[in-house]
Amino acid sequence: MELSAGIKASLAGRYASALFDLAVESGTVTQVEGDLERLSAALAESEELRALIRNPQVSREAIGRVFDEIGETLEISGLTAGFLGTLSQNRRIDRLPQIIRAFGMIAGAQRGEVTAEVVSAHALDEGQLQTIEQKLRAREGRTVKLRSRVDPDILGGLVVTIGSRRIDSSIRTRLNTLSQALKA
Repeated sequence: MELSAGIKASLAGRYASALFDLAVESGTVTQVEGDLERLSAALAESEELRALIRNPQVSREAIGRVFDEIGETLEISGLTAGFLGTLSQNRRIDRLPQIIRAFGMIAGAQRGEVTAEVVSAHALDEGQLQTIEQKLRAREGRTVKLRSRVDPDILGGLVVTIGSRRIDSSIRTRLNTLSQALKA
């Protein structure tokens, strides 16, 4: 499994690696990955939940109870629920988004995949996403899993991030470059 040293060395990477190893041992990697995707979606949808995990004044027990309820609602597996309990007890639940990303990268690397984040000024349709995925697959020489998000601030174009590499063809960047050139 080829992973950057940064992922392995980071706190989120160590937790994600430990969870991945446990999931491999129990044969539940796909199930845990699905659990984490549902948790990621819940975090993306709820500003209150994001604020809760960042609030140091909330007790470990309270966070643990909240994630027990979330686990039941989202039908989280026992392994993932136990992992969330460990994060809560260790006061690391605020790192959950980074741990989810790191787990996805580890699982993807194990399958020979790479994850690419595509940011656009407006939502892309399935055809556009498929075209981007095909071009990135040809460029990378392996399977590419796309995550897309919308950021109107880029004005137009795309920003594609694959691992630590970024391809920025956004209008915002082009305008900033032009502005800097005109100042010189």
